[in-house]
Amino acid sequence: MAEITASLVKDLREKTGAGMMDCKNALTASEGDVEAAIDWLRKKGLAAAAKKSGRVAAEGLVGVAAGTREGAIVEINAETDFVARNDQFQAYVHSVAKLALTSSADMESLKQMPYPSGRSVAEELTHLIATIGENMTLRRAAKLSVNHGVVATYIHNALTPGLGRIGVLVALESTGDTDKLTALGRQIAMHVAAAKPDALRIEDVDQAALNRERSILVDQAKASGKPDAIIEKMVDGRLRKYYEEVVLLEQVFVVDGETKVSKVVDNAAKDVGAPVALTGFVRFALGEGIEKPEGDDFAAEVAKMAH
Repeated sequence: MAEITASLVKDLREKTGAGMMDCKNALTASEGDVEAAIDWLRKKGLAAAAKKSGRVAAEGLVGVAAGTREGAIVEINAETDFVARNDQFQAYVHSVAKLALTSSADMESLKQMPYPSGRSVAEELTHLIATIGENMTLRRAAKLSVNHGVVATYIHNALTPGLGRIGVLVALESTGDTDKLTALGRQIAMHVAAAKPDALRIEDVDQAALNRERSILVDQAKASGKPDAIIEKMVDGRLRKYYEEVVLLEQVFVVDGETKVSKVVDNAAKDVGAPVALTGFVRFALGEGIEKPEGDDFAAEVAKMAH
């Protein structure tokens, strides 16, 4: 039986884009015949995808796409950051972000949309899983639109245009100059990427989070031993600080370090030639909220299996 060398596995992986372990198994099954191993991998198809569906996928890419008065953002996960540099995976994220522009960005609807290959979006992902050899998930999508104005997009530290680890959409309603609105929207989107706001306006703050914060502040203020009237003022003052941390319109604009975002938007009216309203934002950071099992290192597992 032919020896399955590391260079042979590497060669097959480069030709097929399949996972290292799958390449090793294919070469073993085909006794080192690369062409036969390629056929083996192709025939394996959906079975390869099914085996991988239980593994944690917290890497991958965030992708954004912009239309005339709309923008869309998607997060598609894989198991390793190696896949983020794969041309097939990048093309898939790009395409799904563009498709989200033409949908409501409802996940189930998006998964059933026709993909350029003739498969559905979900079927194309299954095909990619079998080809590349890692579990992948279409995790979330969002879309913003305006009646007049722009939806600006921004990718922080873009791997390629429109793809990276942090993506932002910002919606600006205005009948003013579109180019100037787009420039403003991009600056605000950069701010959102850095400042991580939770809500657009004070009234949008999650009530449970607000109640929890108020409870902590009240307890802290009571510890001072001051009268109730003073405590109430102390809590109100600290809540204002809290809003300045989590509410986009209350935050200090990171670009100049001194002006509130709400004031930046108001001031822009003169420059763009019409009133401007910041009506929405979305910020996706890759893998946020996904729990990775401790000691789960798929890359190390791959390296171990390759020997």
